Amino acid sequence: MVCLPSVVMGREQAWRRPARRRRPARAGALVAGLALGTCLVGAAGLAAWNAQAVLGADGPVRDTADGFFRDVAAGDTDRAYGRLCAEARSRWSQAGFGSWVRTPPLVSGYEIVDVSVTTRAGRPRATVVVRLNRDGGGSEERELPVVSEDGGWRVCGDPF
Repeated sequence: MVCLPSVVMGREQAWRRPARRRRPARAGALVAGLALGTCLVGAAGLAAWNAQAVLGADGPVRDTADGFFRDVAAGDTDRAYGRLCAEARSRWSQAGFGSWVRTPPLVSGYEIVDVSVTTRAGRPRATVVVRLNRDGGGSEERELPVVSEDGGWRVCGDPF
């Protein structure tokens, strides 16, 4: 079949392709799909960052608690006080903390039993379960809160 040029009002018009129908629903679905894809990629990135912060913090949290109790068991209360968070330091003076730690029965040893790191409101928090050995042979398990502060981990709360 041969397409012949059409004649309109005495003039010959060249053949043109028929106009496409507009499809606004398809365009809207495409834009919505792209927006949803962007949101999903963002959520996956945030989840990966959160998992990395939590999984990578286990070692530094353990090191912080280990250093704190090593200082306490050795009687170096000034150094242990330096490992406390700002909130804990606002509750105790350095001298008061030292006399509190030196109150019998003294901590003679410790064992870190468990380290748990979570996020709350987007901020990593940790809990360290430690078994304290006291002078005279007694022992007890305590939960020690540890928070991220000033780019590091600090003991925060009542360790004894």
